Amino acid sequence: MSIDKKKSVFYLWVGLAYLLLRLLFNAHQFPGNFFPLVLNNLWRVAYIMVVNFIFFEYTVPFVLRKRKYILYNILLAIVCLWVYIMLWTFVAYAWRALGIGLNIYTPLIVYDSIEQALEAQMAYSVGAVFFFGIIRHIYNYAKLKQATQQLRIEKQAAELNYLKSQTNPHFLFNTLNNIYSLARDKSDLAPESILRLSKMLRFMLYETGGNYIAIEQELKIINDYIALEKLRYDESLRINFNHDIEDMKQALPPLLLIPLVENAFKHGVSETRNQPFVDIHLSVDKRQLVFVVKNSTGDLPAEKSVKENIGLSNLRRQLELLYKEYDLSVLQSGSVFAATLKINLASHV
Repeated sequence: MSIDKKKSVFYLWVGLAYLLLRLLFNAHQFPGNFFPLVLNNLWRVAYIMVVNFIFFEYTVPFVLRKRKYILYNILLAIVCLWVYIMLWTFVAYAWRALGIGLNIYTPLIVYDSIEQALEAQMAYSVGAVFFFGIIRHIYNYAKLKQATQQLRIEKQAAELNYLKSQTNPHFLFNTLNNIYSLARDKSDLAPESILRLSKMLRFMLYETGGNYIAIEQELKIINDYIALEKLRYDESLRINFNHDIEDMKQALPPLLLIPLVENAFKHGVSETRNQPFVDIHLSVDKRQLVFVVKNSTGDLPAEKSVKENIGLSNLRRQLELLYKEYDLSVLQSGSVFAATLKINLASHV
């Protein structure tokens, strides 16, 4: 039978607390006998601590173990209860007598009968059982709550990593499609587009592995992506990207904003026949981020609503996992699609 060291340490601390509690209680009963009280309670607590450890950590789980017939559990409970009544009374009294014989325990109370002495031992033992049981319950509840919280954090982290693992290949797939169209047309811009993609992949590989990057790095990847997309279009495409940021070093989860920009090109500009445009504005003031992306698109049939693609769906879920205060809204009016993202950066989970 192995003994859990952490549980043993826990019972030592609870035993110490019970010892101090008993000393405070007995100090009023026997003033001027501090040192005998300390030795008496040390002797008694040492015994009761071992008994309670065995009771709570081995006997109770053994009795409550699932069995074929519940009658077995009831019989075991009766037998074990009888054994512990003996331990809390007769054996506890014998332990006291042993301490007296070894000159460790000083009898400050003289009992009129053995029955009175046994009642006193029973009261002391049962009081200790309740004390140890309540503290143990609080301790286990706190540990369970902590473990549940840790499990929730790990689950969210795993889901967030999964969403990121979906977003990056999705982004790469769309970009490779763009380069393919240039290569198919034998465009002289194909080599430049591959070079730009290489730079972006290098950034994604080495700079976005952590939980945060500076906003200026996010701006850089957005600018590189816009430059890559511009290679596909002629001068008719109008792109406006401006920002107003109080601190470029503020932290932001990597590649959080790029899905909205990617969406503007893939599901907007590429479907626009006349006067395609993309307007992007980013502002961060007092930890309040506002990111607005407007783009031209094909007309939306009146009977249909805006349908979110995988990029927007993943972004919405990432926001749920990352921030407490945020809002992501999308709206299409005629041939203009607008996505607005607002985040309180201070509300990071």
